[in-house]
Amino acid sequence: MFESLPSWWRATSPHVSTLDIRDALETIDRPFYLVDTGNGPEAHTSGELRIGCDKPGEDWLPLLASVRPLPISNLGSRSFLKRHGLRFPYVMGAMANGITSEAMVEAAGKNGMIGFFGSGGCSFTRIVEAIDRLTEAAKAEPFPFGFNFLHHHGAPEAEMKLCQLYLDRGIRCVSAAAFLTMTSALVRYRVSGIHLGADGHVVVPNKVIAKLSREELAEKFMSPPPADILNKLHADGFITANEMALAARIPMADDITAEADSGGHTDNRPALALLPAIQAVRERLMEAHGYPEKIGVGLAGGISAPVSAAAAFAMGADYILTGTINQACREAGTSDKVKALLAQARQADVTMAPAADMFEMGGKVQVLKRGTMFAMRAAKLYSVYQNAKSLEGIPEADRAFVEQKILGKPMDEVWQNTKKFFEDRDPTQIKKAETDPRHKMALIFRSYLGQASLWAIQGLPERAGDYQIWCGPAIGAFNAWTKDTHLAETSGRDVTTVAFNILIGAAVEARSRILASQYPSLAGIRFLPKTMPELRRCSREIG
Repeated sequence: MFESLPSWWRATSPHVSTLDIRDALETIDRPFYLVDTGNGPEAHTSGELRIGCDKPGEDWLPLLASVRPLPISNLGSRSFLKRHGLRFPYVMGAMANGITSEAMVEAAGKNGMIGFFGSGGCSFTRIVEAIDRLTEAAKAEPFPFGFNFLHHHGAPEAEMKLCQLYLDRGIRCVSAAAFLTMTSALVRYRVSGIHLGADGHVVVPNKVIAKLSREELAEKFMSPPPADILNKLHADGFITANEMALAARIPMADDITAEADSGGHTDNRPALALLPAIQAVRERLMEAHGYPEKIGVGLAGGISAPVSAAAAFAMGADYILTGTINQACREAGTSDKVKALLAQARQADVTMAPAADMFEMGGKVQVLKRGTMFAMRAAKLYSVYQNAKSLEGIPEADRAFVEQKILGKPMDEVWQNTKKFFEDRDPTQIKKAETDPRHKMALIFRSYLGQASLWAIQGLPERAGDYQIWCGPAIGAFNAWTKDTHLAETSGRDVTTVAFNILIGAAVEARSRILASQYPSLAGIRFLPKTMPELRRCSREIG
């Protein structure tokens, strides 16, 4: 990225201040040159210089440092952008229960990025409503968007129903999350409609971006669909013989998001170790299967400021994905009370708590602990579940505590409400509970976990102590970076401004480090949050 120039050239502008050096550095779509005037360094861009001969004259000044332009469209991977019809390698991740709202997804798509509606935990009716809204919004001004495809542990029928909906409604890109292995529904979605193009390559209409944090799971998503699942789908009439045959030539996912220490479902993996490990799996399986198009590997978890985004791209991430920081923005489908709590959070204000969808397995999610008792109360429920075989086997003291301090009502009443919930969502859960007392207990306890996130979204004041707010340590770094700026308050946070601050800031950080390696006095110039008009002056790529 070093500029190939003579070591001496004519400077045609007057002396430039330190502030002007920052301005020139932040003009990312122009080259940056630093010269020595004898009275201090001067900064120049391409419009402020004339290149002459290689030999110095009395009006020629020494070149101290230089760096090429770095437009934000040059960050990440070109193939990732082309595959999904994007301008910038930035993904707004799917936060369940519609927290990643239609407004957030639309803002991402209309600004050259992609967002995934947070359909996890939503009713079928709510998902259909979101599809209708986004489809209608994209008619006047087409933009890319996707939906979350969350694994339904222990409920394959519900997962297949979601697959059918996405196929029927033409949803062509999903974010596959919380999968432990490949399932019939996900395989069906992936291979439906695949065919040979005119060039002989397999055309795959349905794109899958998988989010994961384990190498063994990455192998499954980077391998072709399992043969046994394909055979069963074909036997059941869900896919054609041609689709089954061509499936052996494609990976299960187009792209893999390596999910480091994040909010919600997470293994708390360190990004510095996780991304290279997943990249290594990619290289090995690309060679083994000979796919014509390279599988993308992006990074999520902890992407909260320009310096973290710059680090991700420096490590070779094809794209970055943000989640927690978007939840504190105006477009997020959650309450103002939650956004206010997030705006005050620090890096250590998070903890792990039992997950509603993986409760029996001991699965956990990362949540905010400051300002809520949810994590402690959820842990108590799991402890009771571990030590009792049925509701009748719960010690009286524990039962009283659970009913009075956590559930807020008798367990029998909670069960009646839980039955009503699953009658529409997944009736098989009720049937299982009627023959398995322990499963019945789990469903009752899971009702608290599930509702706790809804209470937070709704901002119910009487349940403030039970708010479940999915949150990673990224929020602390984001709040530290935005402190005392227009992004410090939730009223000033919108996902578009945040995203472009992250991207443009990453380009500035990268250019700054290159320049500092040539001229150490430039070290330490950090990118500070800017308004959209200021960001437009930094980059001509944003409208």
